[in-house]
Amino acid sequence: MRRRILALVAATVLLVLVAFAVPLAVLIRTVAEDTALSTATAQAQSLTPVVATADRNTMAPTVELADERDPGDVSVILSDGTVLGAPAPRSPLVELGLRGVSASTEAPGGREMVFSVQGAAGDSVIRAFVPDAELTRGVTRSWLLLAGLSVVLMAGALLLADRLARSLVDASTDLSEVSERLAGGDLAARADPAAPAELGVVAGALNGLAGRISELLREERENVADLAHRVRTPMTALRLDAEALRDPDESARISSGVDGVQRAVTGAIEQARRRGGEGRSADAAAVVRERVEFWQVLAEDTDRAVTLDLAEGPLPVGCARGDLEACVDALLGNVFAHTPDGTAFGIELTGRSRGGARLVVSDHGPGLPPGADPVSRGVSGGGSTGLGLDIARRTADQGGGRLALHSPPAGGLQVELELAAPA
Repeated sequence: MRRRILALVAATVLLVLVAFAVPLAVLIRTVAEDTALSTATAQAQSLTPVVATADRNTMAPTVELADERDPGDVSVILSDGTVLGAPAPRSPLVELGLRGVSASTEAPGGREMVFSVQGAAGDSVIRAFVPDAELTRGVTRSWLLLAGLSVVLMAGALLLADRLARSLVDASTDLSEVSERLAGGDLAARADPAAPAELGVVAGALNGLAGRISELLREERENVADLAHRVRTPMTALRLDAEALRDPDESARISSGVDGVQRAVTGAIEQARRRGGEGRSADAAAVVRERVEFWQVLAEDTDRAVTLDLAEGPLPVGCARGDLEACVDALLGNVFAHTPDGTAFGIELTGRSRGGARLVVSDHGPGLPPGADPVSRGVSGGGSTGLGLDIARRTADQGGGRLALHSPPAGGLQVELELAAPA
């Protein structure tokens, strides 16, 4: 953008300079030529009374003095061919002057002018020859000054244009950086509303948008906190009912379920309160191993064979620990929710060559229903809420990775989750 503005200003100034400097240069040359010719004409005309009235002896010193004072050549050619003053050839123009015609013309090395004078001794001619050096006296210096002035104007215009372009580019860069910071979750980022012209309007609008986003997130956190507060009372009642059961194993199982719900609610609150860019790192190996141990108890109760291939950690990934735990729970919970008891499943966790981790959860269940898109939020082919795979997809997106579903030839479903390394 900066180069384009400079190029545009340079082209505009160049056109203006050409439009004014070229005619001015021609005018300077014309004025210099007219001045030289006018001087020569005045000098010749000053000799007219002498040539018309004086004799040859009186005329000669006056013509010689005029020739010495004039930068060019001044001559008087009498009717008998005598030349007074500077030597002069008997050119066709001189012959024309002896016939009573005054004229001027271009001559080799300058310009020749003749003035016919009628005297007592017949027609005479006053000849003035102006050399090219006199016709162009001072033109070169004037042209150099004009060129220097043009260069100064061009440099000044480019300097001003560069300052303007730099301010525009800096303001645009600031807007871009603020937008990237907002996209990264830094809601405290603000643009400079004092930016030039329309960029200041855009900066003000962007700041207003950032403020509105902050308000919406604050309202969301408050709503989540209110929901958690409402859920706390019935959960406390469930815990008391579970503790009142006579069967210790049954009481422990229900209490464990209540604890899981409590952790989920607490995690939702923490996620809502967490600001973008904070805590965006977790050890995938530790999180997956912990959640697998939790779900293995339920797998044993439902007679499911579990195949594990978990890489040794640490495997740092670019998402929060709570998000990754919710993602793994969603993937494993789908296996239990959408496959019959006794269905085997496998979990594979490996590191990626460019950093991050790759998690694959596969089962030997019925697979995806025809035409289903379970990754879309709220869509489910099994009567559930349809949020499980959407949670996994959002975690993958936030972690700089991807989520893919595969249907192996042997049947079942394979969910592949890739997470990038922390930024």
